[in-house]
Amino acid sequence: MKVFGFAGFSGSGKTTLIERLIPLLVAQGIRVSLIKHAHHGFDLDQSGKDSHRLRSAGAKEVFLVSNQRWVLMHELRGDPEPTLEEQLEHMSPCDLVLVEGFKYTPIPKIEIHRVANNKPLIYPEHPNVVALASDVAIESGLPWFHLDDIQAIAAFIMKHQELK
Repeated sequence: MKVFGFAGFSGSGKTTLIERLIPLLVAQGIRVSLIKHAHHGFDLDQSGKDSHRLRSAGAKEVFLVSNQRWVLMHELRGDPEPTLEEQLEHMSPCDLVLVEGFKYTPIPKIEIHRVANNKPLIYPEHPNVVALASDVAIESGLPWFHLDDIQAIAAFIMKHQELK
């Protein structure tokens, strides 16, 4: 599986960009999966539901299955957060895993930047940034894309990852 990331500060538009990219990549016949890093605790389960009750009772893993989807919830219960490599081991085979977050993990990534956020670029301190996407042009020596130029960003990723 090829792995390609998107990094940037909160509010920069990472999720929106990825949401717009996925249909273009899928239309090219690329099987796409995603890993999204959440900085804060989150819960997909609903309080009071059987799965939540059993997880709250101490189950390390709860596997929910229906005729439309399945999800495995794994409680760390004090164990360290798994690395990206460990997470990739759980992924089903696909052509491309897009990764949102993981700013400092050594995978190729596009940095997403918005001037209005008033945050610094993570490039050039992080050599795994291979391109920039922002709402204004940035002179860096790296390829630059406007955040709305989804076609060009998709083409860049496909070429960079040697897909099709």
